[in-house]
Amino acid sequence: MKSLLIKLTHGLSEQDISEHEQQTIQPWYAAGYLTRKNNVYQFHSKYRAGTLGLVQQSSAYLHVIGENVKDLFIEDIGVATEGDLIIAKRLLGKRGTPAAVIAEVVGREQTYSIGYIIEKYDHRSLVDIKTDHPIGAEFSVDELNSHNLGDVFKVDNYENKVLEFLGNIDDPLVDEKIVLAQFNKHDEFDEEVLELAQSFKEVDASKYPKRRDLRSLPFATIDPVTAKDFDDAICWDQENTTLYVAIADVSEYVKPFGPIDNEAIYRSFSIYLPHRSIPMLPRQLSETLCSLQPHKDRLSYVFEMKLDLDALEVIHSEVYEAIIHSKRRFNYEEIDRFFEGKLKATNADEKQVLQAISQLKPVTDALREKRLQIGFDFRSSEIEMELDENHHIVATYEAEETPSHMLIEDCMLLANKEAASRYERGIFRIHEPPSQTKLQLLYQELSAIGIQIEIKDTVKETIEFIQAQARDLDLESEVDTLIIRAQMQARYSPLNYGHFGLGFERYTHFTSPIRRYSDLIVHRLLKAINAGDTAEGSYVLRNIESLAMAISEKEREASTIEVEFMARKYARWANENLGREFKAKITATDPELRADLKDEIIGAKLQVTAHDNYVLFEDVIVRLDKVDIARAKIFATIVRRADV
Repeated sequence: MKSLLIKLTHGLSEQDISEHEQQTIQPWYAAGYLTRKNNVYQFHSKYRAGTLGLVQQSSAYLHVIGENVKDLFIEDIGVATEGDLIIAKRLLGKRGTPAAVIAEVVGREQTYSIGYIIEKYDHRSLVDIKTDHPIGAEFSVDELNSHNLGDVFKVDNYENKVLEFLGNIDDPLVDEKIVLAQFNKHDEFDEEVLELAQSFKEVDASKYPKRRDLRSLPFATIDPVTAKDFDDAICWDQENTTLYVAIADVSEYVKPFGPIDNEAIYRSFSIYLPHRSIPMLPRQLSETLCSLQPHKDRLSYVFEMKLDLDALEVIHSEVYEAIIHSKRRFNYEEIDRFFEGKLKATNADEKQVLQAISQLKPVTDALREKRLQIGFDFRSSEIEMELDENHHIVATYEAEETPSHMLIEDCMLLANKEAASRYERGIFRIHEPPSQTKLQLLYQELSAIGIQIEIKDTVKETIEFIQAQARDLDLESEVDTLIIRAQMQARYSPLNYGHFGLGFERYTHFTSPIRRYSDLIVHRLLKAINAGDTAEGSYVLRNIESLAMAISEKEREASTIEVEFMARKYARWANENLGREFKAKITATDPELRADLKDEIIGAKLQVTAHDNYVLFEDVIVRLDKVDIARAKIFATIVRRADV
């Protein structure tokens, strides 16, 4: 339902309306919520759609869908509840806070929820796994009694209906099902999608005479050791100072409105869990035919960029369809060993590739140095987790950004910038500057731990002054995490507003169409522009506003799934270690005390109690007291300061 509200906020062309959507749109049009002009349905200016926020004494704010629109105050919400999707009528001409009245409750922001069976006072009930509030799903007493305590179910919030039994809360294997089911995610593809994916044949270069044949160039891929979906390959021509960034040409296989495209839009992103991935595209494409595998001809969409090595600028670039033949699949560790002089070529192809990479490294190092004069260099840590076959934690460790990662990153950034320079309206990856309110709160937090705040001429200079002090205090990662939290969240937009964090005037995502739908849209748009196909270009852009917003929502869903899965694994580990003491670091003092584990296991989020005053980032010893497995919450008590 929310996706339909997003579309109608921006305008939905009649030819793009599905039969199911039509059944909803017609009554709304009859009620006067919508206008219809040039065969486009859109909310009437008197009406707004959004999600109802926190309810206080029968009033709440409506978080309105759309950019640069204010929330609306609703004085009397009636029977509506927090999280309801609302169509509201604006109260125009009223002084003070923008206000509205509810015209209709049309659904729930979360279509699905997860319930599990508990027993209180000898009475069983099905409750929401995140709130412990009863779920209104139709579930008889006999049905409740026929199941075990702790049994977990997927619930349809619209129909108030139990859809699926997922497992029992005591089983670690249920965690994956819980995090996926809340957003209706699944690994399996419909038979129609799989049949189409399996129908594609291996690449026969003779059938693509219009593509540039780059198979003689020494392309190579550099990815994590466990990766199978190789989106990108690089090749450096030292003599002509030209960088080739070849990207899997997903748009050749995934056509608009086809079965694979429909599923790809729904998923929008691949999801990466510690033990496996849930791909956006069928594995026959994502891990085989689209993946730029070594020693195989592959269709690619290539940015060829000639660089001025003195100015460190792209002086000419073109993007085109090509065929490449990757000479080698490297992982990051191998390239790092090569940079350290610990890896040697074993054949002619490897020698050619590694020589080019060694020539490219000083170029990307210089590009990075120049980029960081404008953009930011944040050091927040990313935790990686290793699980055993029963989904218990084996180990956790901080992901390290190494020279090989940096080399690939700057190659991809260059291609993404070039892609964004080719249109004025499309898909941009934007990151707006932080608000003054958030900056002031950040400065107050940092002042409390002894970091001096000096407001410089620019926000960048102020933040770099703070980062320099954080380095001296050995709090670089922790302070950078706070700075990142104070910023706006990066998102997709049909118009360009620049990228604050990177310091780029224009930026998009071009380099990962196997795992991000945004990149697939960019490919289609660039191909239409190159072909001078205004009809195709108009088609790609027709619903771009609602598409950009919907993809941003899907990105947040994927991130939530990844974070919540790890939180559930931490909770199970903590439950096996109750009563033990561990090292931790205070990460928040207001509104409540929180800490991160920094011991044999790192990264677990703790809600802590203390009998003394503690400051942000102080090292402490905590005792694990209690775990709420259902809500993935860990509770601990600070025993003492770590240096005592």
